[in-house]
Amino acid sequence: MAKRPTRGNKPVEKQLMPDIQSSKDQRNIAIDRVGVKDVVYPLRLRTRDGGEQHTVATINMYVGLPHHKKGTHMSRFLEVLNAQTAEPLTPERIPHVTKAIADRLDAESAHFECSFTYFVKKLAPVTGTPGLMDYKVTFECTTNGTSDFLMKVSAPAASLCPCSKEISEYGAHNQRCRIEAKVRFSGTMWIEELIDILEKAASCPVFATLKRPDEKFVTEAAYDNPKFVEDIIRDLAVALEDEKRVTFYEISSENFESIHNHNAYAQISRDKEEGVGKGRRGKH
Repeated sequence: MAKRPTRGNKPVEKQLMPDIQSSKDQRNIAIDRVGVKDVVYPLRLRTRDGGEQHTVATINMYVGLPHHKKGTHMSRFLEVLNAQTAEPLTPERIPHVTKAIADRLDAESAHFECSFTYFVKKLAPVTGTPGLMDYKVTFECTTNGTSDFLMKVSAPAASLCPCSKEISEYGAHNQRCRIEAKVRFSGTMWIEELIDILEKAASCPVFATLKRPDEKFVTEAAYDNPKFVEDIIRDLAVALEDEKRVTFYEISSENFESIHNHNAYAQISRDKEEGVGKGRRGKH
């Protein structure tokens, strides 16, 4: 038997390093999204007041894989991310990075998700005591010939039950809630602007720091503005319908019930460019 040719301690054919990912797959099944998740990367953001905020984002990157390809090249996602951003990533660069992923991996479609914590300085309503509120934000971008960019913001707030207020001799049960909106918009929309819209839909905003006069104000403000979860989501839909820059929204509110062993939840989505959509204009 002929001796297997070697180079050093490795067989010669291993030195050729065949591209297994690009080989053909016989199962004839396309994959919607394949890629890498939980990549930690620096992010630089402009703020509404003219400043900057630096944070750390968790990034997911995917491409669509056609039925005939066995796999994708995972390392190329990181190559593109690092090549496109010699400095911290910015929102303006995300569509370019997404398109570069599709080009580098020879894919018809690519998807980029970037999630991070955003901080806003917020003053207590009476004493003006400052505090940093944290909000969860996600940027999403999909390219498939054209780029589609969406922003999602999650804001904590307070809600107070109208039914409890109506039937109780004194007091009413209230709770924190989480209100979210994912929007497609034209032009520029600041994260802070969407936070303002979300918080105005609640019974009352919440704050990072409160002194006693502030606690009195917040408690009474919520009592004077009771809302079911249905009220919150409908008021939010009305506000986004009136916001001309927003062309699509997907919104939800979850109330973390204080006297029930369950949460209350409501959700609406609507594409304002379709003419007939879901939610406020009625058809589902």
